[in-house]
Amino acid sequence: MPKKKYSAEYKTKIVLSILDGSKEFNEICSENNLSPNMVRKWKQDFLANAPMAFASDAERKSAQRKEADLKKKNDQMLKTIGQLTLERDFLQDCFRQVGTPIPCLPGYAPKD
Repeated sequence: MPKKKYSAEYKTKIVLSILDGSKEFNEICSENNLSPNMVRKWKQDFLANAPMAFASDAERKSAQRKEADLKKKNDQMLKTIGQLTLERDFLQDCFRQVGTPIPCLPGYAPKD
């Protein structure tokens, strides 16, 4: 069963109704058929990012640039890990085909 996607506006409406305090947290979750843990996460994210609502455009753009740079760096690291894993597996297969023991680094056990 695929996860349901909720819009930012919907999440904001739910979190603001919780912060309003006119209804109980569990009541809001049950009325909207939402998991309390998911709504708690929405609330945490909302409160963590609240200062950005009053940040200047330059501060917002700077934060967006930093986030984009981190995402690019993360993607590059994942690509490198994938490439190194392929190379390691290829070399291990070569050693197995030749019948030579796979060299082992201290503290590292090769997968068989």
